[in-house]
Amino acid sequence: MRTNRIANTDLQPSVICLGTSGYGSEIERETAYRLMDLYTERGGNFLDSANIYDDWAGLGKSLSEKTVGAWLKERGCRDRIVLATKGAHPDLAAMDRSRLSRADILHDLQDSLSNLQTDYIDLYWLHRDDPRVAVEGIVDVLNEQVRAGTIRAFGCSNWTTRRIRAANEYASGSGLLGFAANQPLWNLAVLNPGALEGSTVAAMDDEMAAYHAAANLAAVPFSSQANGFFGGRYVRGQSPEKGGRSAIVAAMYANEASFDRLDRAIRLAEELDTTPTRIALAYLTAHSFPVFPIIGVSKSDYLLDSCAAADLRLSPKQARWLETGEAQ
Repeated sequence: MRTNRIANTDLQPSVICLGTSGYGSEIERETAYRLMDLYTERGGNFLDSANIYDDWAGLGKSLSEKTVGAWLKERGCRDRIVLATKGAHPDLAAMDRSRLSRADILHDLQDSLSNLQTDYIDLYWLHRDDPRVAVEGIVDVLNEQVRAGTIRAFGCSNWTTRRIRAANEYASGSGLLGFAANQPLWNLAVLNPGALEGSTVAAMDDEMAAYHAAANLAAVPFSSQANGFFGGRYVRGQSPEKGGRSAIVAAMYANEASFDRLDRAIRLAEELDTTPTRIALAYLTAHSFPVFPIIGVSKSDYLLDSCAAADLRLSPKQARWLETGEAQ
């Protein structure tokens, strides 16, 4: 599988990142192990988790991290994996209370190290932001942990462009490391107006993309496949079978612009003898800055289809046509 470097780090992850949300809860451990085994057999080396995955299932704390940690230990492959996880997420019962203090960040980091059965994390994400908290203190504590060797690099998830820029400008002016990567919601589909209203999720937009391009900042987008929108279940004017994530897809992406992009993805897939899922992922990696889409899969055939996108390269004209329908 093709790899790419994250600028200002020595990390060289595979361009397709395997997300592990659900591992140990809705995806039982045996299946999770099989998926991670298959992913690494295909040359993948980039795993993404979070301290809060899958607390919402009510089956235990940090089940994803614990499942990944157990797999890493059993397989003896820690040194071959670019391991990413996220912390500093608000408590699910009190989402209005941020957890970006020094004590909160260090608590979650130490908990993740224990869950993952490792003494360092390659890429540590701050899972949520709070604009009331000064970026200076946040950057300082993360740099302390880089010096201590508990993390190799750090990034942010669900931060606005303004806050990312402020943090990195402070880091640059102080001779410190800044955010090496950003993890936003991003895919080929078009969000419905108001789909994220009231949430703490941050999506890629034109301003953010321009900042990534100017700074050569890596993006590691979640929901990179739009919850399966490009997987064949969704057809314009037809309701998909109930189940899966169809309700989420309808609420977020059921609009004419998304179906236009789906139509173009299908057409381009036919021309290139590939699948629309791979086209949607290759659209992301076709950008001028490094992009590492996170895939969330529960079945082996889905994983293999998504991993194959790593070696599919689209031209800028093809990517633009997928967006706009303008002639290639």
